Amino acid sequence: MKTLAIIGPGLLGGSIALAARRAGGWRTALWARRAAAVAEIAALGIADAASTDLRGIVAGADLVVLCVPIGAMPALAREIADAISQRTIVTDVGSVKASVVADVGAIFHGRGRFVGSHPMAGSEQTGIGAARAELFDGAACIVTPDAATDAGALAEVRAFWQMLGARVLEVAPAAHDEIVALVSHLPHLLAATLVQTVLAENARAFEFCGPGFCDTTRVAAGPPAMWAEILRTNREAVRKSAEAMIEKLRGIITLLDQDEPMTAFLTAAKTQRDRLRLLK
Repeated sequence: MKTLAIIGPGLLGGSIALAARRAGGWRTALWARRAAAVAEIAALGIADAASTDLRGIVAGADLVVLCVPIGAMPALAREIADAISQRTIVTDVGSVKASVVADVGAIFHGRGRFVGSHPMAGSEQTGIGAARAELFDGAACIVTPDAATDAGALAEVRAFWQMLGARVLEVAPAAHDEIVALVSHLPHLLAATLVQTVLAENARAFEFCGPGFCDTTRVAAGPPAMWAEILRTNREAVRKSAEAMIEKLRGIITLLDQDEPMTAFLTAAKTQRDRLRLLK
């Protein structure tokens, strides 16, 4: 049986533990910074072991998964780097990859085998109480090797995410950040901007909201501090995506008086959106 050490007891960390247990063949150990969180993990029965002892949790682990905010990863990586074997594989769930792969990968160079990962399976819900074993079923998980990535470790990380139910895709770290800016970071920024626009233009309009507005703005309910860090870290790619969106909107506004072009625009968007259902 292999040992899986999960650093961070949130939605993703807890769901990884549950999905690994469902798959079988893994002993799971979960680290949390606070004793109260460790007690909650024990009460929920999510992992085989839980502790605030970071180095103790990773000792002897075959695979370590960093499930903490991207800004916290380097310090934690430095703390565990000499507590793991050179054969230990380390991966993460960070939403930005170029900086993480460069910084965290350098810390583990010669002291572990790091492979960047990003499961596209989050939620506006937070905390280990929201964790579920099926979170990754059918979800895309992006692995982001660079020139220093160990081929064997990459293969094992791919197999691990597939075991949890994910569809594994592979791109370079910088390409990941450009793609995710378009399909994750920009949508979050747009959802928050839509809420703020309604608030500024006519706050009473919130009383009239239907499911469409709620669906469109769902992701704006995510943790503000976490998302501010993500947007700041990937700001160049997000800025490029936002500027492209602004230009697209300027063009769309000109279609408001043109029935056929507007219908064609909406039809093309609907066709592409419907295809997304086939990927799940």
